[in-house]
Amino acid sequence: MSNPCKRRLIRDFKRLSSDPPGGISGSPCPDNIMLWNAVIFGPADTPFEDGTFKLVLTFDESYPNKPPTVKFLSRMFHPNVYANGELCLDILQNRWSPTYDVAAILTSIQSLLHDPNPNSPANAEAAQLYRENMKEYVRRVKATVEESWLDPGETETDDTEMATSASAAS
Repeated sequence: MSNPCKRRLIRDFKRLSSDPPGGISGSPCPDNIMLWNAVIFGPADTPFEDGTFKLVLTFDESYPNKPPTVKFLSRMFHPNVYANGELCLDILQNRWSPTYDVAAILTSIQSLLHDPNPNSPANAEAAQLYRENMKEYVRRVKATVEESWLDPGETETDDTEMATSASAAS
């Protein structure tokens, strides 16, 4: 692992631990600083309120020059989240800047829960309901909120199993 990457991840963790933004938490797996578990609590006054959404962040040697891969482990019904849990979020793609740290990434994802962008959909059904049938959209989101209180299922990807077992070991 490159020293600049490792130093930056340690700095990100110290900042997130000492001054955590409200409603988010994250930490590296004990045996792999390149793999982080994170939790975002659904923002108040949104359909996601009371949700506890688990994510995994995977960094590579090019961080902070390139963004990590971020994926929801919890099932999400959201216009900007793909069925596999990956996000359609500008700062994780074409608007990345090395000035963003883990706290900024998680805060941006939390903001996306508050303010979806149905014009750039990763989930066409969620985007259509958000635009045309808010009552049904809210009903579907509330179902994922209730699911978020349970552990992610055993049928998830290898990333999930790694992240879940790593967080269980901590």
